[in-house]
Order: sequence, then C-alpha cells, then structure tokens
Amino acid sequence: MGTVRIATVGAGVMGLSTAVCISKLVPRCSITVISEQFTPETTSDVAAGMLIPPVYPDTPIHKQKQWFKETFDHLFAIANSAEAEDAGVLLVSGWQIFRSIPTEEVPFWADVVLGFRKMTEDELKKFPQHVFGQAFTTLKCEGPAYLPWLEKRLKGSGGLILTRRIEDLWELHQSFDIVVNCSGLGSRQLAGDLKIFPVRGQVLKVQAPWVKHFIRDGSGLTYIYPGISNVTLGGTRQKGDWNLSPDAEISKGILSRCCALEPSLHGACDIREKVGLRPSRPGVRLEKELLAQGSRRLPVVHHYGHGSGGIAMHWGTALEAARLVSECAQALRTPVPKSKL
Repeated sequence: MGTVRIATVGAGVMGLSTAVCISKLVPRCSITVISEQFTPETTSDVAAGMLIPPVYPDTPIHKQKQWFKETFDHLFAIANSAEAEDAGVLLVSGWQIFRSIPTEEVPFWADVVLGFRKMTEDELKKFPQHVFGQAFTTLKCEGPAYLPWLEKRLKGSGGLILTRRIEDLWELHQSFDIVVNCSGLGSRQLAGDLKIFPVRGQVLKVQAPWVKHFIRDGSGLTYIYPGISNVTLGGTRQKGDWNLSPDAEISKGILSRCCALEPSLHGACDIREKVGLRPSRPGVRLEKELLAQGSRRLPVVHHYGHGSGGIAMHWGTALEAARLVSECAQALRTPVPKSKL
C-alpha cells in the first residue's frame, strides 16, 4: 500500500492539532481536514484558552497529567519563540482563589505550571471574601490566532482543508483509508455517543489593558483572563443548554462578579459577548474503532469530549490520537497472510 489517505473530521483545536501531529508522526500519508465550520466560527475561538485543566472523573490522573504536561511543554516552546504572537501564545501570572480551603490544596498539575505556591496573607488582602489562594504562572493560548497558525502548519506540510458537512462517517469510505473523528458535539450523531452533552459557556471580551494578572475563583465560574488584545471575563457552565445566543442578564452578572474581584474593570470598554458549547462527557474519548458494513471496513480513531479542558489538554491527546492513527496505518500496510488449504 502506498499513501494512506486520512480524513480528520472537525476543525477546532482537536481536529487541527491532531492533523498536524499525524503529519509529523505517520509516514507516507495524505491528510485532509473536513469540517462545516472553521475559525473564527468554532468553539475553540470562544474559549479563553487558559492552561488550568479540569479533572475528568473517568480518566486516570497520571494520564491527565501526561496530556497536560505535553501540551504545556509544546505551548511553552512556542511562547519562547519568534512565533509567539502569531500563534497567540503567552505566559500569564495570577491567582486562583477560594472562599473555603479546597480539599486538594495542591492540584495534580501544580508542578507543571511555573512557580506554583500558596498565596501569602498579604496577597489575600486583595480578595477579602476569599480565605485561600494559589499563585502561579501558566500559559494562555488564544484560539482566534492559534487555529489559523495550526492551519498554516498543516498546509505547509501538504495537508488539505475541505469545507463540507458530514452526516455519516461512512460517506468517507470511498475516498479515505482512516477517519479521525474530532467532531466534538457532532459525535452525538456521527458516533451515536449519547454520553456527550453541551455545557454552555458565555463570556465577555473587553478592553482593559491595565489588567495584567489572571484571577480565577476556585469554583471556575468567575474568572478574569488578560490576553494579547483583550481581557476575557466569565463565565457560565450551563449543562445541556444548546442556546448560542448571548443572554444580556447573564452578561450583567458576569461583569458584576468580575468587578467585585477586580474593581478597576468598571472602566472596561468595548464589551463583546461570546457563547460557546463545550463538548463534555465523563472522560475524553480517545480510542480506535473498526466500523464494518458487510465486507467493508473503516478504521476510525475517536478524539473528542474534552469539555472545558480542550486547549489545556489538546496537544497531549492529539499526540496520543496520532499514535493510534499510526497503528491503524501499520495494520493497513501489513499484508494479511493467505491461508493454505
């Protein structure tokens, strides 16, 4: 078998990063990213992109730490390169604060981020409603810059981009040897996965260039994340809500909660509302499946379900997905021995 033809369905951070990893890890292959929507219309474009990972109940902690560390190392290298601004990757220092002492004072990712420590009493004076906090430096990866940067990398290595709506993975059987499913919430239909559901996130993008430190309430519901061209204020976690229209009352609540943590935000201007639906499930789905219809076979690698941790985990899980694709490609290239009768 010559060139293995690979299709990646989905063009958010999962689809594009997986395609780039495949182009590096799988020899003699052609890669096409197929999606109905591309940047700036993806969920990844709305995400704040802070590398503070969630915990997936169905995934072993050592595996989550590996994914996060691989992602952090990848983005840290970009942040320290001439590509940093183009890729939308920067280091940000700040505080995660709690109204009561958390059960886990030191999270699993504490030794991956930089300079993680407990906040001092003096630092906590800035947040009189909070009794405990963690100070550290992490990375921010901004989807509206990072996705076009990944697209450029992919095209540079010969990858193709195709705008098309896929109704069924079998549609791709004629043209491709392996399919990688990075369709996020689309996997309810494409993979029949009823474990995946939306968690609606509404955020505000504001101009407040004097805000230099991130502030995140430990609940994850209120946060202030400064970036390259604006500050992201959030947020919401509305399970099962598919509504993509901004809600003015929610925006008012977000602004009020963020101003309580950082009163200078009363001076923020050019406030824009954004909504994204996080593709959530109890654990990331990262596995091979062999679809069969009669004598036809279609190897599929599923890679979706990261919820709020998409950007924080994407490179680590994309590397793993690319390794699974490599195994599928090897299997296709290995001739099946003919039985001797």
